[in-house]
Amino acid sequence: MAGKSDFGVYDFINGQRLNTGYPIFIQGKPTYSIFVITPTSTIYSRIDNVISKERTEMLSLLAGSTAAIIGLIIFLIKWNSTLDGEVKRRTKELNESNEQLTLLNEQLGEANEQLKVHDKMQKEFINVAAHELRTPIQPILSLTQILRSNTKDIKQHELLDVTIANAKRSCRLSDNILDATRIESQSLKLDKEQFNLNDVITNTLDEIIKIGDVKKEKKMNLIYQHQDILVEADKARITQVMSNLLNNAVKFIKEDGSGGGTITITTEKRENGQKAAVVVTVKDTGTGIAPEILPRLFSKFISKSYQGTGLGLFISKNIVEAHGGRIWAENNPDGEKGATFYFSLPLRRQMYMIQ
Repeated sequence: MAGKSDFGVYDFINGQRLNTGYPIFIQGKPTYSIFVITPTSTIYSRIDNVISKERTEMLSLLAGSTAAIIGLIIFLIKWNSTLDGEVKRRTKELNESNEQLTLLNEQLGEANEQLKVHDKMQKEFINVAAHELRTPIQPILSLTQILRSNTKDIKQHELLDVTIANAKRSCRLSDNILDATRIESQSLKLDKEQFNLNDVITNTLDEIIKIGDVKKEKKMNLIYQHQDILVEADKARITQVMSNLLNNAVKFIKEDGSGGGTITITTEKRENGQKAAVVVTVKDTGTGIAPEILPRLFSKFISKSYQGTGLGLFISKNIVEAHGGRIWAENNPDGEKGATFYFSLPLRRQMYMIQ
């Protein structure tokens, strides 16, 4: 009534009313007023409907969430029960497997012990056999050499030379067997001394030439340029390595069908930083190394020859490695027959500088 909109709630006989008044201005003065009278029950009814609807939706949501949670709990309980059963089953299987594994380990341990006993007995037998083989050969060899020196008959010389060569071969076989046994039992000992490597190579070549003369194998060419190189090693063992490599070269030159060929021996000093070594090379023009043999060439009993036990290279490898060197081999390049063997021996820095 004063020119402003306003409202008020009034109690009437038939209930409360919400009165809302709005002024109407004419020429800037509030002349009339409009009143809107609304029963409050109408407003409250709508509010109650909204609240009821929201309450229903909330209850539905809570009921759905509760049902989902209950379902999840039931699922987790069942899943846990299933997992528990699976874990128990797997645990039982694992325990059974462990029991079987324990039993197998016990059986394997027993078998291993039996194998050790068998291996020990085998090595002892090999040692005894090698010694027993060597014992009668030595007097045969000595007496045959004496007999040869006391006879003038050329024919008898030839027959006795065959006997001497085979007796020496039998001695080498027994020595190889004993060496292989020492290597496997890790009892190979070195008696190192300082010597000229040239002497070992020269003496081994002289022995090869003598054997060739006995067997009438005079087509073979041996090429070696003498070079004095001082090494500190086991002289007898390095001689054994050279002898094995040269005898192999001779053997496979013969097997190519020509009965001859060329063997070239070289020595070379190499220096790598603070380390110095001598590399000995034995190159032949024989049959070469079979591809299936090459990867296992220095293993025990590896041989494709009709003669030999396959122990020579195995023993040579272990001798060279015991000196701190290495041994390897390769076929000669395409178009060139034969193979080349190498082995290295370390040189002491002082000895290398003196040379």
